Amino acid sequence: MTNPIFSTVPLGQLSAESKESERATARKDTIAPTIPVQPAYRVDPLARMAKGNAKWRTAAMRSHRTPTLLWFTRGQGRLTISGVTRGFGGHNLIFLPKHTMYGFEAIGQAYGSIVHLADDPNLSLPQTPLHLRFSDLAQQNEVSTMIDNLAREIDSDLPGKDRALALQAGLFSVWLERQIDNGPDYDMTPDAARKLAAAFTQLVERDFRQTHSVSDYAAALGVTTTHLTRSCNIACGRPASVILADRVHFEARRLLKETKYPVKAISKTLGFHSPAYFTRSFHKQTGQSPTAFRKAD
Repeated sequence: MTNPIFSTVPLGQLSAESKESERATARKDTIAPTIPVQPAYRVDPLARMAKGNAKWRTAAMRSHRTPTLLWFTRGQGRLTISGVTRGFGGHNLIFLPKHTMYGFEAIGQAYGSIVHLADDPNLSLPQTPLHLRFSDLAQQNEVSTMIDNLAREIDSDLPGKDRALALQAGLFSVWLERQIDNGPDYDMTPDAARKLAAAFTQLVERDFRQTHSVSDYAAALGVTTTHLTRSCNIACGRPASVILADRVHFEARRLLKETKYPVKAISKTLGFHSPAYFTRSFHKQTGQSPTAFRKAD
């Protein structure tokens, strides 16, 4: 029942080029438009993520700053996590550690909840993504009850609220650990192609604001660009260049919609050589200029 999506590549195993990239990133002086900090715990309807013309919020590659749960109660479609694509359906629970790249495309409307948990090491949440499927009604009710209890505490104004939220999240952590212990033990990325795709998305998530060249990522991973592209196509049906562009332009759209920073600042933050190049790239990806996208509903 419990399916680990992939085993995270330890940073110590990354190539010397990748480590140098990390050090260069720390040194680089960039403008960094930031989104206002959200509450540590949030529970929102999944349908709200793609309301109106905002389907890009679910389909494009993105990540969250804190551990996140997706609880699909109805709907079906395709889910891509760390460069690996598989199907999802009703009563599927996805756990995403912080900064895990993902996106999903629903056939019709997907219903359920997105749950954001605090980035607290004391919770001892899993370090790798999980995909759990529940056909048993009792298990489905157990998941829904835990989410409802957390949401109720979020909306309350009772004494000890912060401690109560941490305890609710701790119950989630213990519950996930038990699902791992009770579930089948097999790797969602048994072949080299899927493992390479997962490692690629890990590097992209870290460096997409500085590096837009697939060849740079391929070199950091010690493979050719052709091999990396072939592996990503096997894992999720998308070449490496599409995954990278999708992640960069999700962040661009997010900053355009959720901040008032000028296009020039966003362009610089995302590592584009000039605002004009950013505008051309954004239009190619979305069919709109950055300014038009920001003004659209």
